[in-house]
Amino acid sequence: MNPVALCRAEDVAEGAGRGFRLGEGTAQIAVFVIRWRGTLHAYVNSCPHIGTPLDWAPDRFLSRDGTRVICSTHGAEFEPMTGECVRGPCFGDRLEAVNIEIRDGTILVPADAGL
Repeated sequence: MNPVALCRAEDVAEGAGRGFRLGEGTAQIAVFVIRWRGTLHAYVNSCPHIGTPLDWAPDRFLSRDGTRVICSTHGAEFEPMTGECVRGPCFGDRLEAVNIEIRDGTILVPADAGL
């Protein structure tokens, strides 16, 4: 299965994120990419606690100070680099990581990410 292009790597600023939808209909999966300390990380956009999306507004995944990924539903906090929950009802759980590849400056993810 061919990888899916999300956006140009340069379109994800330091301390910021971008959300995307893969697939169609009931097979659609939401993912997001953040740039933290110069490195891109991608996760399925679903809190391990109850499965709700993390962003409270489009592309808003990180805390104001950019140090944690925040769940908009109940405020759980996740380490940007590992996806581990360090505070909140899902303490110790992890966000589901999505493998990324950068090819010719474009962020690619597996077409079956999150399935």
